[in-house]
Amino acid sequence: MANPKRRHSKSRKNKRRAHDHLVPPSLAECPNCHEMKLPHQACPHCGYYKGREVMETSA
Repeated sequence: MANPKRRHSKSRKNKRRAHDHLVPPSLAECPNCHEMKLPHQACPHCGYYKGREVMETSA
């Protein structure tokens, strides 16, 4: 197995990690209640997914 002969500098390490930051989740508007929800998932506010109720909510 090959091993590094010299250590990588802090700047080289930080350049490699430049794109490893957190990104906010993408949100879509629910067509039923117009609240923001995660795409391709049932709405946590009204319980609808693709135009029909798939789970009961306490609202």
